[in-house]
Amino acid sequence: MAGLLDELVSGVVDAALKEVLKKTGVRKTTAKRTRRRTTTAKKKASGGILGDIIEAALKPAKKVAKRPRKQVSRRRTTAGRSRQRSR
Repeated sequence: MAGLLDELVSGVVDAALKEVLKKTGVRKTTAKRTRRRTTTAKKKASGGILGDIIEAALKPAKKVAKRPRKQVSRRRTTAGRSRQRSR
């Protein structure tokens, strides 16, 4: 009988403690951050690595366009400056 009463009291105390801790914001375990899913992952069927390899083999390879080089201003040589002056 005493064991039953003790179990009942400890259960009530545990429930009350959980409720108080929940309201105060104290957490026993940290919440695991969920990984953000991209829209492409939702659309395509999950083929895994093998699916990616097959997809890459079927699609034509894209050429990566190089950016045009910036024009660099070059200092004139002394001969070039004298030629410009004579014009």
